Amino acid sequence: MAGPLGVCKGCTMAQRILVVDDEQDIRHLVASYLIDDGFVVEELANGRAALDRFQRSPELDLVIMDIRMPELDGIETLRELRRISDVPVIMLTAAAEETDRLIGLSVGADDYVTKPFSPREVVARVKVVLRRARPNSPTTNDAIAEPLRHDGITIDIDRHRVLVDDEPVDLSALQFDLLRTLAESPGRVFARHQLIDRVWGRDFFGEERIVDVHVGNLRKALGDSASEPRFIETVRGVGYRFVA
Repeated sequence: MAGPLGVCKGCTMAQRILVVDDEQDIRHLVASYLIDDGFVVEELANGRAALDRFQRSPELDLVIMDIRMPELDGIETLRELRRISDVPVIMLTAAAEETDRLIGLSVGADDYVTKPFSPREVVARVKVVLRRARPNSPTTNDAIAEPLRHDGITIDIDRHRVLVDDEPVDLSALQFDLLRTLAESPGRVFARHQLIDRVWGRDFFGEERIVDVHVGNLRKALGDSASEPRFIETVRGVGYRFVA
């Protein structure tokens, strides 16, 4: 098992990235670019080792993990990881493994990168996901935002908390941002590309179908239904809207 490989240049709090892939050359390539960008990087060769690592010490900022690995593949590793941690995860997949990508997203991946990839693309994705995972980053002013309240749901923006029928709901940072975007404009229809711009950012490289997967996960967390929507309605051929 490899220990931390990088140090942040000029930083007092380096962000720690775990790279999990059974192919050593890919691990080293990704790690070298991350280190050059100022991250602290650890490398592991399989999912079992990654879970053991989290059991010992969960203090990591992000995980990059291959789907196809021996002992425990990336999807099963992610499924187990989500029981103990909400750390952001970027999956590495082969270009032909669309089903695996969608399954990975459905069990809690934040993003994916298809092989072969540019290491610079991986670094860019890491930065996007880390920004999204920091809901309390400085804003243009210090005003306290009023919670969004609709029938049966309260979205407390400053506390990053959601209540459905007065019961707390556990959402990832991405799910929260997606819900907030829709709920801030109830009744407005958002196309997938508009949600990507607002939630993932204009520098997102992936496919628009990622929106459908995360809306499905969000509905599940809220106890909502696509067939009988209480909060999020599908507008066929266009996108989604928050039920006013």
